[in-house]
Amino acid sequence: MKSSLALPTAAILFAGLLAGCGQTGPLYMPNPPAKPAPAQVETPPQPVTTNNATTPAPTK
Repeated sequence: MKSSLALPTAAILFAGLLAGCGQTGPLYMPNPPAKPAPAQVETPPQPVTTNNATTPAPTK
């Protein structure tokens, strides 16, 4: 009687072990998420200085 229960018990245990095999999720360390780029601050446009002949020279 003892040997008649050994084979089914071993088969059930073996089937349980096989059910636990396989990749169920990532088995590696994923790369960390990329950091967002810092927001660029727009500088106001600088006034254009020209040396134009039509502009009068400052007088003392």
